[in-house]
Amino acid sequence: MRKHLWCVTLAILFFSATIVSWRSSGANKSNGGVNASLSAKELFNQYVNNLYQAANLQQSGLAFDVFEKAVTGYTNLVLAHKLPSNNGVLTVVDFKKSSREKRMWIINILSKQLLLNTWVAHGQGSGMEMADKFSDKNDSHESSLGFYLTDDVYMGKHGRSLRLDGLDTGFNSSARYRSIVIHAANYVGQSTIDQTGHIGRSFGCPAVAPKVANQVINTIMGKTVLFISGNDDSYTSKYLDETGPLNLMAADTTAFDIAKL
Repeated sequence: MRKHLWCVTLAILFFSATIVSWRSSGANKSNGGVNASLSAKELFNQYVNNLYQAANLQQSGLAFDVFEKAVTGYTNLVLAHKLPSNNGVLTVVDFKKSSREKRMWIINILSKQLLLNTWVAHGQGSGMEMADKFSDKNDSHESSLGFYLTDDVYMGKHGRSLRLDGLDTGFNSSARYRSIVIHAANYVGQSTIDQTGHIGRSFGCPAVAPKVANQVINTIMGKTVLFISGNDDSYTSKYLDETGPLNLMAADTTAFDIAKL
């Protein structure tokens, strides 16, 4: 019974607005009407696409496939009770993009809003302008891919900084030991791009520009999801398993009607 109530609550938080919108508008991408025979996978793809379009993420340069992976992981982490279901803040970093580009996105997926799009540094050991090597080893000075939970704020050698807990064993689970944190760095910003052709590099931390550091930290601190994507075919994560999200989509659709009461 408790499990059922949890699924209903989660379904309301994640999907009611989308489903109600589809029903009221009577439209989808294929035939102008909601197809009741759509698979759970197709419904989930439509849900992610709805978020993607509403938050104008394509215009800001975030690739759909990267965003879909981030939302899948976010959903699995909520289902695993690892973060509050009413906290919709999701941060995505795409290290497949050049460091000249603003490749960090902070999104509220409950309100469907892009909160911030900004530059973020990769590690010195990962490459120059492009990050092409990743590691979880101490002193590698390489960035680490995968899902993280943000934690507390502290004052360190880079000033106000945000601790991160890596959730993917073998890929980023040594983040605490390696002191991989979010902090401000003077080498991140347009002036450095103008001088060198790309932003500077860290010792593995996802460092941000000083002028947005407090905004970033204040927005994502305290158990929110950070997903770092990159070019590494060896990366795997249990949080990318679509079983949980698809089971949720396939649940009794009367769960969505509760939002109307």
